Amino acid sequence: MNADFNDLSLLRSLLTLASVIEARDPYTGGHIWRVGKYAKALAEKAGLEKDLVFRAELGGLVHDLGKVGVSDSILRKEGKLTDGEYASIKKHPEIGRSLIYAHPLAPLVMDAVFSHHERVDGKGYPGGLREEKVPLLAGLVAVADAFDAMTSTRSYHVRMDQEKAWQIIEAGRGRQFNDALAGVFLDLGRKGGLSHIIEHCGDERLMLCCPKCGPIIAPPSGTKDGDCLSCPSCTGEFLLHAGGRTFELEPTGRLNPVQYPKPDTDTIEAFVSSVGG
Repeated sequence: MNADFNDLSLLRSLLTLASVIEARDPYTGGHIWRVGKYAKALAEKAGLEKDLVFRAELGGLVHDLGKVGVSDSILRKEGKLTDGEYASIKKHPEIGRSLIYAHPLAPLVMDAVFSHHERVDGKGYPGGLREEKVPLLAGLVAVADAFDAMTSTRSYHVRMDQEKAWQIIEAGRGRQFNDALAGVFLDLGRKGGLSHIIEHCGDERLMLCCPKCGPIIAPPSGTKDGDCLSCPSCTGEFLLHAGGRTFELEPTGRLNPVQYPKPDTDTIEAFVSSVGG
């Protein structure tokens, strides 16, 4: 698969777009990295061909890029969405499809972008597809996306206990999720095969916990003792103190309100390097 990419700039452009979209929502740091890694691990454990393993990770990285068409007030809303707001956010698969339709790499990820909210019982969106009509790639990303949404802190909920998330996926087998894929994912997770991904934002990079907002700070690679980082939600600034595999956060008392969406270059370059290498 690696040899097929003579122009890695095409791949980088697609990933950059998806990464910037994630950066608009202060509560989704590391989300696309985790979904990509979960989907890749699931595809590998399911014994799928290398091409599908590659597409699973790439699809996980770009699945939410259609959220560029969803307003910040909805993406960042605390509490339950209104019917109108939910209808708006449900448009993101179609927006994503429109955005990448003409991109040279679109065929590799279109199923992940357009169909990751389909359900095998036909109650998903946007197409209400049933059973085998839900693309395999979409099924891989659907399980990965749902698990990460449940086990990550968001503006509208505190992260769920892992065992509770496993129970929900178990209950959704053959209804929300492809039965076989959900079974493989459960086996993988309950045996510790996903521990290097859960609550991380990169290889060996754990999410950091803002005392006010929760574990939503994604430290860049190369972060070291004595650096300062800001919470993307409350904008509070923290001095970092190295401690074991992670950092302790000491509030500086300052705010950093001037923050803007920027691509996760660590995730982008790590993936591009794995393809180009």
